[in-house]
Amino acid sequence: MTAAALNLTIEQGTDFEATFTVRNKSGTPLNLLSYTASSTLKKHYTSNTSYPFTLTFVDRSAGKISIAMTDGQTDSLSSGRYVYDVVLISPTEVKTRALEGFVIVSPGVS
Repeated sequence: MTAAALNLTIEQGTDFEATFTVRNKSGTPLNLLSYTASSTLKKHYTSNTSYPFTLTFVDRSAGKISIAMTDGQTDSLSSGRYVYDVVLISPTEVKTRALEGFVIVSPGVS
């Protein structure tokens, strides 16, 4: 499976959540039963500082996952461009990058 590319915008100081459907090569939803996953945001690919998303399996059999950050977490982000990915770990411990892209953190006024 090749990672799907999707760019996101996070508004600084607000709750953020995005839900995705992970699909296999044939385009059907991937059954995520017994999978684990992680998702991280970084300022750039080689940064030592990372900001983890809270990842939730919304509907495993339909391949639906969501990533989220609280308003407190997004408030701690500096405005600008970041990178992120979502990595799935199969029941046989095979790691696959399912999603990747850029994130624009938009500065807050209030």
